[in-house]
Amino acid sequence: MDDREHLEAEVSYYDPTRQPASPSRRHFLKTAGASGLAVAAAPALSSVSYAGSPDDPDTQTDAPPAEGARRITLTVNGRRHQLDVAPNVILLDALRHGLQLTGTKKGCDHGQCGACTILVNGTSINSCLSLAVTHDGDEITTVEGLEKGGQQHPLQQAFLEHDAYQCGYCTAGQMMSALAVLQDDDIGTSDADVREAMSGNICRCGAYKNIVAAIQSARGAVQGGKA
Repeated sequence: MDDREHLEAEVSYYDPTRQPASPSRRHFLKTAGASGLAVAAAPALSSVSYAGSPDDPDTQTDAPPAEGARRITLTVNGRRHQLDVAPNVILLDALRHGLQLTGTKKGCDHGQCGACTILVNGTSINSCLSLAVTHDGDEITTVEGLEKGGQQHPLQQAFLEHDAYQCGYCTAGQMMSALAVLQDDDIGTSDADVREAMSGNICRCGAYKNIVAAIQSARGAVQGGKA
């Protein structure tokens, strides 16, 4: 599913010469008509803007954020970014639409499939369940951050070698969860342990056997400090 059909959030880079358009009364009433809950979290009223130049993350602007927005700083894949986000913007949308990091996928949007898994300060989370404003100052790793200097991460290579995907939609989340699993000393090393730890990531194509094989294959490289 095209997530722009799934989410009608207004997302744009920060432009100090242009004020963000307000949703029309008609659109607001149409959105609010669904339910009281929809009003509280209506994505049509959400916004994400890049504060500064998207081509140079180190640039900053003296202009204040738009009314109702909050300026946050995220270090994503080693690069520092400033974003102006509305209070109801989820971290997944801030990454996909604010930073154009579309490797992280939107699946169920309810924290049940794991397609949106990323690492925040080294811990795996479902980014569809977490508000962006709660991560001001955090360090985030997405699937785009696995590759270093043109060299594939051992997990990426292992997923290729073991055919651990079919349609590929869940693959980014699978790899990010797998990285967290391999870096957690409290999780056992057996196939059963891996399956249990990875149970929050759904593969609708059913490539689970190959996914476990890929994770086990990459274990030595990841835990040996080569990744």
